[in-house]
Amino acid sequence: MTRVFEAPRELVFRAYTDPALIPKWWGPRGSQTRVDKMEVRASGVWRFVQHGPDGKEYAFNGVFREIVPPERLVQTFEFEGMPGHVLLQTVTFEDQGEKTKLTVAALFQSMEDRDGMLKTGMKEGATETLDRLAELLEKGPSS
Repeated sequence: MTRVFEAPRELVFRAYTDPALIPKWWGPRGSQTRVDKMEVRASGVWRFVQHGPDGKEYAFNGVFREIVPPERLVQTFEFEGMPGHVLLQTVTFEDQGEKTKLTVAALFQSMEDRDGMLKTGMKEGATETLDRLAELLEKGPSS
């Protein structure tokens, strides 16, 4: 996934790494996200729990493998509803002056894992999540 945001790179990186900001944009509309853990350092763990409009909880977790502020994050990503299917996610933040080009690349263990994750609505959820991030960056993170 690639998206250009109308915000400087440092701000976009901060939105991705500040546990106080994650609940303001992470997840599809109508859901609420709670940050259980977020240790933003190499080998640090993260876990988010999303409360959907259907009343169900959906949890996600991973481990940060590499953090190069404000350029790059590499982390594992696992949807706890599909345990054992862990992908490697690389997020790059490309400085474009007052804009930032964000690229999220996901490396799945197999084509079956990728297809299974897509069937869960991952693509739609990710698109809506980036829409919410753009809205947060427009308003300013303190909003």
